[in-house]
This record gives sequence, structure tokens and C-alpha cells, in this order.
Amino acid sequence: MLTLTLMLSAGAEDGSRLWLRYQQVNKAKITGTECLAAEELRQYYDGMEVTLTLDATLPEEGYQISGQTGRQTIRAKSELGLLYGAYALLRSQSDPSSVRQGVTEKPFFRYRILNHWDNLDGSIERGYAGRSIFWDLDGTTPKAIDARLIKEYARANASIGINGTVLNNVNASPKILSAPYISKVKEIADILRPYGIKVYLSVNFASPMTIAAKGFNGGKPLKTADPLNAKVQAWWKAKAKEIYASIPDFGGFLVKANSEGQPGPFDYKRTHADGANALADAVKPYGGIVMWRSFVYGAAHKGEDRVKQAVSEFKNLDGKFRDNVILQSKNGPLDFQPREPYAPIFDNMKQTSQMAELQITQEYLGQSRHLVYLAPMWREFFGFVAPDRLVGIAGVANIGLDKNWCGHHFSQANWYAFGRLAWDPFITSEAIAQEWLTQTFMPQQDNLTPLLSMMLRSREACVDYMMPLGLHHIFRFDHHYGPEPGGFIASYPIEWCPVYYHQADSLGIGFDRTHAGSDATSQYREPFCSLYDDVNTCPERYLLWFHHVLWGFRLKSGNTLWEELQVRYARGVKEVEDFCRIWQEAKPAIDEQRWKEVDQRMQHQLENAREWQKTCLEYFGNFVKK
Repeated sequence: MLTLTLMLSAGAEDGSRLWLRYQQVNKAKITGTECLAAEELRQYYDGMEVTLTLDATLPEEGYQISGQTGRQTIRAKSELGLLYGAYALLRSQSDPSSVRQGVTEKPFFRYRILNHWDNLDGSIERGYAGRSIFWDLDGTTPKAIDARLIKEYARANASIGINGTVLNNVNASPKILSAPYISKVKEIADILRPYGIKVYLSVNFASPMTIAAKGFNGGKPLKTADPLNAKVQAWWKAKAKEIYASIPDFGGFLVKANSEGQPGPFDYKRTHADGANALADAVKPYGGIVMWRSFVYGAAHKGEDRVKQAVSEFKNLDGKFRDNVILQSKNGPLDFQPREPYAPIFDNMKQTSQMAELQITQEYLGQSRHLVYLAPMWREFFGFVAPDRLVGIAGVANIGLDKNWCGHHFSQANWYAFGRLAWDPFITSEAIAQEWLTQTFMPQQDNLTPLLSMMLRSREACVDYMMPLGLHHIFRFDHHYGPEPGGFIASYPIEWCPVYYHQADSLGIGFDRTHAGSDATSQYREPFCSLYDDVNTCPERYLLWFHHVLWGFRLKSGNTLWEELQVRYARGVKEVEDFCRIWQEAKPAIDEQRWKEVDQRMQHQLENAREWQKTCLEYFGNFVKK
């Protein structure tokens, strides 16, 4: 359990202060606009003087820093812009290169949002860092929130430019829209507001059938959630009015509908556009948005390749959504695997606002037991989906009540990297890692190069020791930790079973998604459609994603497919061995507690990488020998 004493103690080395490890110097003279930025700088800036100036000519949320060493001026259009500038100036104390003097800085994306998969009982779906910082139950009612903890959460997010947070799981309980929970959401919103963070809620599409709306229908739920039913539309408008009366800057709703058993408009023979528009009309008068997830698979697509289902459901609806609906799609077409090609839905929705959903919590990348820095994965995605085609990005959060917030100390870097890329999707993975390392571990940049190298190599190493050459979804059932390539349970949907994805037999391995197979390649724009469709031109990193390849097929290395799989698994394990060596050598520069806690996890990571290598090569080797 995270304790406020440890979290706020200047001497604590448990990771609770994240990258905000400023010493409270109370040194600088702060002049000009008195605001939250002034408070932060007055406590933590080690220079002589900072002048804060409001300037209406600057862009919304933007700022500009200028001046000489120790004497700086921050200009911004708003107090929030001044706050962002203040955090940039504080960041520059450990990494001077992170501030560009005289340059106007502004966020690239309008929406920079964390998605918390927190349940109302305090548990977290795909959470690996303890219980929820927002929710817990006292019997059947929500417990009081920890205001000081939420404030520290707000500071951390504002320091990297995150401006929104979805407080509950996309597999939403209707209770979140009941009066007791709206009251708690208001308390959280009031704490986050000064830091420029709006609150959003995930909602259950069938909520009108469970929860009453204030001043509507005599306080009784409805018997339907049909989005074209006038009473249902009126219910959503009444509920929106109730929420905005308590939280005037409420951001809006996030919806998972007709996927994995969740209710949705298909239950009434309606479309996703019908469902999204009913909610969008309700929040529109208040400036709210609806983020409608395209992660859909289930009974409606029996027999269809799972990676095709989002485009199948949404392509013909392009242009039919209200202008305050944003389609939220995962970066890949499957489910946050260590490597996927980009999701083709970004090619097919040209008249609908879109945002990308990234997963900060490492559900499929070793969870909080492995050191895997995710910025290279996200930068890879932006190489295919241009950032200017998106209005925002959402990140599935990895935050819990563990003392260090994220379970693994290096998992904090992924929260940090998400915020920095939401602000500037063109900043390099190396620059972000350097910023984080110097603020979190090494303010003097001692021994920085080996740790930087380890972080930058870690994602590719994970791919190698888990699922090289386009292999995917061969994890153990349910918890998605560790290898189980032979996994098959007859009572499960086949698309939950690893054998469905690797298709290994005596001839070869891989999922045929070419025009001769499931034809998933046809959903991509050119040149990728043709590139991926041909086994001779398909990038080897996606080879087994798109092709069923013969074991004897020769790769660019000259190795057969089977030989290359052995090489990749061995390379991944060797990389983790090297990471362990680097961390051992860094011991003199790291505080004892954090060094030891990271070392324990890295030793486990090495053990698990070897398990992946042994399990997968033994299993697939049985097919080669047939």
C-alpha cells in the first residue's frame, strides 16, 4: 500500500516520487502571475528568478520559455500553459537539452488521456501494481478517496501534459452512473481540475435498464436500452444533465459495446453509429465527447479472422457518426501483442475522428515483471499511422497503489513516455528515455549510456524471446503470462486459443492472411496490401502474422525458418542476460532499495525468457520432426 509519508518524503528511495524527484529548495523568486505554476517553481526551482506572464498570442495550452541561466520567463495563454512551462523548466534542471529557449511549445494532440481499467471494488483488470487509487468499497458503497494521493497523481500527469483520465474499466459497471459514484467522481474532478485534467467515465450501454436518471421517468430505470427509442435518448440526456450539474467540465463517455459479451446497439439490431450518436447527442450541449471503441469481436463474426472484425463492422459507417464521436482503436488489429502490424481500421475510416489506444500496462509484455520500454513500439506505430490523422491518443494505465505506482520501477518510464509522445509524437524514444533516466535515477547522467541502451533494446528483446518473426498470441490462458503455444480448450472460443494463431503443422507455421487465406491483407492501403500479401516481400517481422510458411523457407539471413526461430529465441535470452550484467554494473550509481527491487525482477525476467525459449522450441520442434 502506498503511504503518503513515504510518497512525500524527500529522502524516500522507493520510487514513489516517480520522475518528480525535485528537492524542495524554496529558493527562487517568482514574479508575475500568481498560480499553481508559481507554487511549483517556488518550492522546487533551483534558479534565481522566474517571471510568469500571460500572453494571449500564444496557442491554447502552449508556452514559451526564454531567458538566461537562473533567470527565466515563461509566457503562456493560460495558467495551464504556465503550469506546463513550469514543469518543463523543472525537467531541464536534470536534462538542460529538454528545453528549447524562445521556442513556442504546444501539445500535438488535443486529447491525451489515460484509460484506467479500474473496477469499483478496487481491483484492476490487467493491473500489476496493486489496487485502484480511485475505487474501493465500504460494504456496497464507495469508500472515501485519498485526496493527497490523487493530487500527486495529478502532478505526475500534468508534468508530462496528460489532460484527461477515464476513471473506470471499459467493462463498465452501470453503478458508475449512480448518484453515490457521481458524487465521488466530482470529488476527484475537483482535485484534478487545477492540473488541467478532465475526468471521463466508461459506461455500460445497458445502463438505462439498471440505473435511474435524476428527474426522469419517476426515478425508475427503463425496460430497454435501444438507442433509437425516444425514452432511452431522453434518459441519456437526463443523465448527462445530472453529471454536468456536478462536474461542469466533465469530458464525456468511453464505450465498449458488443464485444466480449458487453451489451450494445447490436442487441436491438442497431448500428454502432446509432449507439454512439445517442450518447453523443446527450453530451454535445456541454462540450462532451464520446470515445467509441472499435475493439469488437464475438458471435457476430463467427468464423471470420479476428483481426478483420473491426473493419468489417465499422467501414460502412464512416461519415455516419456525430462530430463529437471519436472512434478509439488499438494500435494493432488484435490485442496489444509484443509486435503487430498497424490496425487497418486507420486506413478505412476517413470521415470519422479517430484516436489510437495504446497499452501502457504490459499485459502481453511481461506485465510488471519484465523491463520492456514501450516507446519504440509506439514510435513504430506512428511510422504507419501519421499522427495528424488522429485527434488524440489514449493509454491503458499501469498505475496502482504499489509504493512505486507501477509495480516495476522501469514501468514508470512507459507512463512517462506515453505522456511525452502525446505531447510530441515526433520526439525520439532515446530522448524520452534519457529524460526519464536523468530525472528518475541519474541526475548527473553518470553511467547513463548502458542503461539507455538497455531500455532501447528491451522491446525488441521481448519480441525475440516471446514471439519472433510475427508469431502472436501464444500466451497462457486468461492471465496472459508465460508461454503456452499448445493451448487449446474446446469450451473456449477458438480465437482465444494459441493454436488458432500459430497454425503449426508438419509443413510449416503461421496464419495465412493473404488473398488465398483470410484476406486480411486486403484491408490495408497500398503499398502495404501488396507488400504483406507476398511471402517474398513481407517484412520478416510480420512474416508469420500474414503467412503460413514452410519450415525450410529461406530467410534473408540464409537460415531456414526453423533455424531462424532458434536464432531469435537465443538472441532474446542473450539480450536479457546482458541487461542483467548492465544492471549489476550500475549498482554503485543506484540507491540500494530500487537497485535491489529492479534486480529481483530482472532475474525473474531472465528465468521467464529462458522458459519461453525452451517451451516454444520444444513445442514447435515436434512439428518439424514429423
